[in-house]
Amino acid sequence: MRRATTTAQMLVRATGVVQLLLGGLFWTGNALDLVPLHQTIGFLLVFGLWTLAALAARAGVRPPLVALAAVWGLVVPVLGLNQTRLLVGSAHWLIEVLHLLVGLGAIGQAEALAARVKERLAAVA
Repeated sequence: MRRATTTAQMLVRATGVVQLLLGGLFWTGNALDLVPLHQTIGFLLVFGLWTLAALAARAGVRPPLVALAAVWGLVVPVLGLNQTRLLVGSAHWLIEVLHLLVGLGAIGQAEALAARVKERLAAVA
């Protein structure tokens, strides 16, 4: 289970870095033709988060933390895929900031779950 946890954690880290770089490009009005790639990589990030949530549940991590990550994994793509329709106009930057914070939250939750799984595994060993 340690190898699966590390693999999922590395997936979230790698996709997270790419997402931040692409998001920065989009925010400055560049590379907008890469939005479909950003969406695909976002789904991979969510898959990594959900994998870590499943591993955490199996390792006995507190259920509220696992449930929060599972639900958060639904919020990320729903917000991402619908953000162009939210607060259209001069206030749209608020949605962009929210999208960034939700994505960072997903990465942070993945890191927290991975750490707790590894702690549990170390306690058992």
